[in-house]
Amino acid sequence: MAQTVGDFIVERLHQWGVRRMYGYPGDGINGVFGALNRAEGKIEFIQARHEEMAAFMASAHAKFTGELGVCIGTSGPGAAHLVTGLYDARLDHMPVLAICGQQARAGLGAHYQQEIDIASMLKDVAGAYVQQASVPAQVRHMVDRAVRIALAERRVTAIIFPSDLQELDFAAPPRKHGTAHSGVGYSRPCVVPAPSDLARAADVLNAGNRVAMLVGAGALNATDEVIAMAKKLGAGVAKALLGKAVVPDEYPWVTGSIGLLGTKPSWELMTNCDTFFMIGSGFPYSEFLPKEGAARGVQIDIDAGMLSLRYPMEVSLVGDAAQTLRALLPLIDQKTDDAWQKRIAHWTEDWWATLDKRAAETTKTGVNPQRAFTELSPRLPPDVILTSDSGSCANWFARDLKIRRGMMCSLSGGLASMGAAVPYAIAAKFAHSQRPVIAMVGDGAMQMNNMAELITVSKYWKQWADPRWICMVLNNEDLNQVTWEQRVMEGDPKFDASQVLPNVPYHRFAELIGLKGIYVDRPEALGPAWDEALSASQPVVLEVKTDPEVPPLPPHITLTQARQFMRTLIEGDPREGSVLVNTAKQVMASVLPGKKDS
Repeated sequence: MAQTVGDFIVERLHQWGVRRMYGYPGDGINGVFGALNRAEGKIEFIQARHEEMAAFMASAHAKFTGELGVCIGTSGPGAAHLVTGLYDARLDHMPVLAICGQQARAGLGAHYQQEIDIASMLKDVAGAYVQQASVPAQVRHMVDRAVRIALAERRVTAIIFPSDLQELDFAAPPRKHGTAHSGVGYSRPCVVPAPSDLARAADVLNAGNRVAMLVGAGALNATDEVIAMAKKLGAGVAKALLGKAVVPDEYPWVTGSIGLLGTKPSWELMTNCDTFFMIGSGFPYSEFLPKEGAARGVQIDIDAGMLSLRYPMEVSLVGDAAQTLRALLPLIDQKTDDAWQKRIAHWTEDWWATLDKRAAETTKTGVNPQRAFTELSPRLPPDVILTSDSGSCANWFARDLKIRRGMMCSLSGGLASMGAAVPYAIAAKFAHSQRPVIAMVGDGAMQMNNMAELITVSKYWKQWADPRWICMVLNNEDLNQVTWEQRVMEGDPKFDASQVLPNVPYHRFAELIGLKGIYVDRPEALGPAWDEALSASQPVVLEVKTDPEVPPLPPHITLTQARQFMRTLIEGDPREGSVLVNTAKQVMASVLPGKKDS
């Protein structure tokens, strides 16, 4: 039987090393799905419940493996549904390829059913390379370019195949004018700055007495190098959220996350440093970095477009984080004065004690959400993979979980999209079937789209080498992060019409579809519940009934924010009594002279 275009696409992707793709079928892409079936498992297809979730899975696959993530959808709505997940990959610099179907070529331009201009729709998110095929001879170079550009530029690419084209016999491009002849293969280069630039960077770093390092996702493969550099410089290390797993939290000079979801020691580190060293991070919030002009700056990033973007750097180095740090380390003088690191260690020790104290506080209703994380932290398996959704759960994920070497974790960073935690956790489990995976989700994201993907878990979990897959749902009947943003940033009371969520028994839904459900509404039951979930022989949904009035406070409260919050109370918040009990003293103690955090 002749090889169809669909057969060639599958075979070519296999030659490129693709072994798994995520998506949802439809008649506009049937030719490729038929080829996947005929390929007899060369590429495993994972059926998500929605194309957006499939694109999140492809993004997560890239994050947790370093490989190309691939998602597939049909024409019209199938392609449109991919967009949010593709933007997640785009904003976090992940290599993802989207394969889209299209209506038959003869019908294009006729306002045909499900006919949309997919190439134009994807032009922004997949702008590095998005093309629609017209004839079989194009397909080879289109697949090759889409894969190679995605891998080389860490970008999203897309290729679109009309439905009738997929069924045609494949023909290699003829050797004549107007054709392209491509091949398979890409090896990542060794990218290191010139020796003169490394020397300039070393001069700045050696001159610093109080060095603050900020590491992000670009440094995930440079753990040893970051630790060695911090020890030589006597530096403190803060972590952007996507870089949470770069360095373990066991070191006293590691201050944890930075930013709105960050820690007070990271704020102190950036406020008091005289030298700022940023590695592999696109952390967006400049107000949490040193004040412009207060510190000399050095930055390493593989993407020149990210250099000197958040802070005016004196030396900007284009290079791979690990390779550049290895080249830079011999030029760095060993600091002999450890006063700066001791000062950082003091901040960090106090902070961990503060977090423990906050987590231990009782609440008027339900469970303190922080305690769900502090109870989990010491129980984390050494090879666990953690995913978090956006919302208030990300605050506790960022601050309260102590990462150890060997763990992996991620979330939707640049896009900060709701609904990513469960598809991320599914992709993590397919990529690393033998490792335990834990997703942390709020009830808002659970209701939005994560709940349906539990069905995907139910469908596939018996294939996994290790059945430990846990989704913890914080059920507080509130879109909690936005509620607190309304109060603290805008000075507005909680708007019940937009913020209150229906109460859904998530653990019972899990049981209905063949998973294990656990329900916790008492703080003393959290530890045993985690032990039960981590030892279960099937995937678990752990539902924790939490108090929405525990504030996900930023690490530094400004006087303006405190005033806005007090205005909220004066104008009358629907939860005023509970809010006052749980937050007023914390907010005001953070800004009033002579007061300590409590």
